[in-house]
Amino acid sequence: MPNTALGPFVLMFVAGIGIPIMAALNADLGTRMASPQAATVFLFVSGTVIAAIALLVHGLPPKFWVGAPPRDYLSGFLVAFYVLSITWAVPRIGVGNAIFLVLVGQLVSAAAIDHFALFGAQATPITARRALGIAVMMLGVFLAKKV
Repeated sequence: MPNTALGPFVLMFVAGIGIPIMAALNADLGTRMASPQAATVFLFVSGTVIAAIALLVHGLPPKFWVGAPPRDYLSGFLVAFYVLSITWAVPRIGVGNAIFLVLVGQLVSAAAIDHFALFGAQATPITARRALGIAVMMLGVFLAKKV
């Protein structure tokens, strides 16, 4: 990925494309295995192998596994919760409904994290303009799913 101002935006757009694909594939795997838990383990094992290869290719950081505060382990819990939830929910409510609810949750959570500068995030206060923008985004996601 080129190190330009556009790079992170393109990267996040592509990552966003992958989320519903991952949800559909893992839900299908969970259904075929008759176990959302087994499908989630499969996803994490394959993801761990790929992440480990990337880590080895780029070199281990000097402080690998050192000094992580306990709260940082919450991210592992949250990603496991997300994958288990999406793997279980998609066969029941569909990819679109599941991702719609995830997006609404992400908008609310991201706004709160930015507003209060939680977890070391850059402070970005919720102004009336930003709140309106978030509301319009939520409406857009809702309309895209309902229409």
